[in-house]
Amino acid sequence: MAKFAAFLCGLIFGLGLLVSQMSNPAKVLNFLDFAGTWDPSLAFVMGGAVVTTAIGYRLAWRSKTPLYDAIFHFPQKTRIDARLVGGAALFGIGWGLVGFCPGPALTALSFGGWPTLLFVAAMVAGMVIFDQVSAWVEKGLTASLRTDG
Repeated sequence: MAKFAAFLCGLIFGLGLLVSQMSNPAKVLNFLDFAGTWDPSLAFVMGGAVVTTAIGYRLAWRSKTPLYDAIFHFPQKTRIDARLVGGAALFGIGWGLVGFCPGPALTALSFGGWPTLLFVAAMVAGMVIFDQVSAWVEKGLTASLRTDG
């Protein structure tokens, strides 16, 4: 049942991305083009997402346990650090350059053609490279701490 619920949530999310045209990079790029073909409708999509998320979190905090798991998996980090700011900046720059973020790009795979496929391939490659580099840096830091202290 948990997998079906996850599938249903993903399906609703994907349909929401399609209906709101978030899977159309031109929609996002026009929202960011204040001096040209500015389209403010994306602000309503973002506002709707913020309201829906706020309601969902309120409902979750009132529950003792989730429906399909033993515990809630809320974010544990509450500190804003350089890694978070850097990741957010990279995300925003990438979104502004091509008009895609991961969810809409995956949604657009079925009709987006080669540019979408190229974006998703580059996104997956970036994720893999980041994981490898992070593990390498973490391993180096751990080894450095052992020799220093």
